[in-house]
Amino acid sequence: MAQENAAFSPGSEEPPRRRGRQRYVEKDGRCNVQQGNVRETYRYLTDLFTTLVDLQWRLSLLFFVLAYALTWLFFGAIWWLIAYGRGDLEHLEDTAWTPCVNNLNGFVAAFLFSIETETTIGYGHRVITDQCPEGIVLLLLQAILGSMVNAFMVGCMFVKISQPNKRAATLVFSSHAVVSLRDGRLCLMFRVGDLRSSHIVEASIRAKLIRSRQTLEGEFIPLHQTDLSVGFDTGDDRLFLVSPLVISHEIDAASPFWEASRRALERDDFEIVVILEGMVEATGMTCQARSSYLVDEVLWGHRFTSVLTLEDGFYEVDYASFHETFEVPTPSCSARELAEAAARLDAHLYWSIPSRLDEKVEEEGAGEGAGAGDGADKEQNGCLPPPESESKV
Repeated sequence: MAQENAAFSPGSEEPPRRRGRQRYVEKDGRCNVQQGNVRETYRYLTDLFTTLVDLQWRLSLLFFVLAYALTWLFFGAIWWLIAYGRGDLEHLEDTAWTPCVNNLNGFVAAFLFSIETETTIGYGHRVITDQCPEGIVLLLLQAILGSMVNAFMVGCMFVKISQPNKRAATLVFSSHAVVSLRDGRLCLMFRVGDLRSSHIVEASIRAKLIRSRQTLEGEFIPLHQTDLSVGFDTGDDRLFLVSPLVISHEIDAASPFWEASRRALERDDFEIVVILEGMVEATGMTCQARSSYLVDEVLWGHRFTSVLTLEDGFYEVDYASFHETFEVPTPSCSARELAEAAARLDAHLYWSIPSRLDEKVEEEGAGEGAGAGDGADKEQNGCLPPPESESKV
């Protein structure tokens, strides 16, 4: 864990150094997983729209340019073939000849006419005539296919531009998680915040423990995912993220850290993935921000520094202290040992209070009643006299 000098007293044995763990999720939210040996690559083409949206920007721009350029070239070549087949190119100087497209004298002119048709520019120099039925059919076909290409490519670019990935960049997580006491119970905590003034609507938080495990039958499960409760049962996982919030996971009997002491936690090998989801207020699109904490990023016996102050008429958040923590007294034992110690203390108090009351009553009785006989009919600590005293009377 971080700050090893504070974690161990001088002369104590330091934990063995571990090889750095490979992150499952990077601090910036990128999932560190690559898909390999995918044989059924045709599946990507069945959802071509999503495939184009998921491409890198340089590839998306390349496909955007190629889609239009190839369409213009394709239909330009067809317009040139129609003019060539009809003999329009051989009667360029014949004023009595009615061509399919006026002023189309070569491939470049056909290419320009294709651009003007698909983009509906219509400069007026080149125009189709009514003596060319095949040209009319091609004009209708290019207008329809051109509209489809426009809708598809412009839609891809719009979705790619409006993706909420950049909005997630303004949702920040604390650089470390901390473990300390809250209301007498050990809790694992981290902090989240939103840098923008436009808020995340219906924000919710989740946490996953990523740790390999082996079953009783000997099956090894790498990167096994376990839920860490952050208030799902009580509704605390639904956030009103106006100012930074400290998210708490109470280490109880249902927690995977129930039997983990400070030293055991330092020697463990795991990763905690935290996921913040919500809708962007401006667009209504769902946004997800992710981060993770390795063992070295969990500080035992620390608490987050407060970042919220009350100014004249408003609250101010100091993000300069967002990642800062400070040490607090925290037991090094596990949450289970702490609960057992608390139970023993409660049991001791439960039995010690009546015994102290008995002693007090006996002292008061000795002071009052030297003259009262053994058969006096009185109560001691709420109990009636024994039957032997009554028989003596």
